[in-house]
Amino acid sequence: MAKTIKSAVADTLEDLEKGNYEKFCHQLLDRREPPRVKRNKVEDKSRLQVTDALVSIFTEEGALRVTLEILKQIGCSEEAKELGKINDCDSAPVLLPIYKNFVDKHRVELTKRVSNIAPILDELLDNEVINQETYTRIRALSTTQDKMRELYSGPLQASAACKKIFYDILLANEKFLVKDH
Repeated sequence: MAKTIKSAVADTLEDLEKGNYEKFCHQLLDRREPPRVKRNKVEDKSRLQVTDALVSIFTEEGALRVTLEILKQIGCSEEAKELGKINDCDSAPVLLPIYKNFVDKHRVELTKRVSNIAPILDELLDNEVINQETYTRIRALSTTQDKMRELYSGPLQASAACKKIFYDILLANEKFLVKDH
């Protein structure tokens, strides 16, 4: 069975010496590009918890990219080279994420059927997919459908990472709606 990106990143972090792992976490927190990683997602967390945070914040592909970037910055080029091999393997199609087109493909149905919008907006704000101004504007709209349309017209067009976070939040808050597809 092919190794997933997440398990490859986890294995790489597990193999880092303590000092290099600390450097990795420091560089991760010091990244200036959005989305930013919050301190409470990394400090005093196990290597598996940091892997989970990487994947939830950046998606699997983004976690791989960020991990490779940081490994090179901290001088762990051998580890980066080994982890980079996951992109070259024949099993790459296995690594395609399930959410890839879900959010776009089911736009109309999600707009009609999502009912639990308040916690979704809260989590999108917490994950920095939307900012406070957007959050307030969307919350002020009168219907759930209008709120979903506003999400689709702005924040969900930003990147695959935003769609991945939205998909994960949908799974947590509207599980049966997602599982229907």
